[in-house]
Amino acid sequence: MTNWPQTSIDTDLTENHCFGCGQNNPIGLKLSFRWDGETARTEFTGNELYQGWPGLLHGGITACLLDEATAYAARNEGVNCVTARMQVEFKQPIPVNEPLLIASSVTSKTRKLLRSHATISLNNGTIVAEAKTTQFVVGLVNTEDKLKSNV
Repeated sequence: MTNWPQTSIDTDLTENHCFGCGQNNPIGLKLSFRWDGETARTEFTGNELYQGWPGLLHGGITACLLDEATAYAARNEGVNCVTARMQVEFKQPIPVNEPLLIASSVTSKTRKLLRSHATISLNNGTIVAEAKTTQFVVGLVNTEDKLKSNV
């Protein structure tokens, strides 16, 4: 991570096509996050279109939910980031058509790196997956862009 390539990353979300949160993406997850000052939260119910094994949410979708949540926690801390490292722990298979609660918060932040933690829980509070991430800070969130997005 110390030799991160120098590249320009477009952080303009006005087209709203992000796979995780883009409301204009016809095949996206259409997540919409709330922020309580410490934690980014959203809900998601995956149907059979998001399954891997029959009746079970695909692990890649699970990881995507966690990754998107950590990105929103970072945005609410005022920075745009890209995930440099993500460690996912799948605690139990997740059935499709089951409402899921996703939450994430920042655990530490420096000028260049941000660390966060995210969980996916069932309605009864059982944590079914969690992740720890290290994200590389690529810039500050433009206040005007933040008002346009759903953070």
